Amino acid sequence: FFSSAVAAGRAQVQQEPSAETTEGTGISISCSHPTIQITDFIHWYRQLPGRGPAFIVSGLKGSKDLQDPPGRLSVAADRRSSALWLARPRRGDAVVYYCALGD
Repeated sequence: FFSSAVAAGRAQVQQEPSAETTEGTGISISCSHPTIQITDFIHWYRQLPGRGPAFIVSGLKGSKDLQDPPGRLSVAADRRSSALWLARPRRGDAVVYYCALGD
């Protein structure tokens, strides 16, 4: 089970309340940021129980492969949305995922 939550930087972002998959089956977690500014980076974090948010990846445009967790960040051409693809999720990846905008 994968959960995502709303996070706010300077601009508003929206995420689906939750997403589910089975272990080893890839999943995409999406984030909408319709008011993104031209200089804003898109940052993704995940938060394990009892810990603070841990940085995963950030990007401006296009896509970027991830090593840990294995997957990819994809940013839409108009930059109004992004998606975090987890290629081979494990039970330990079932945590809260956040997206945020900022410099």
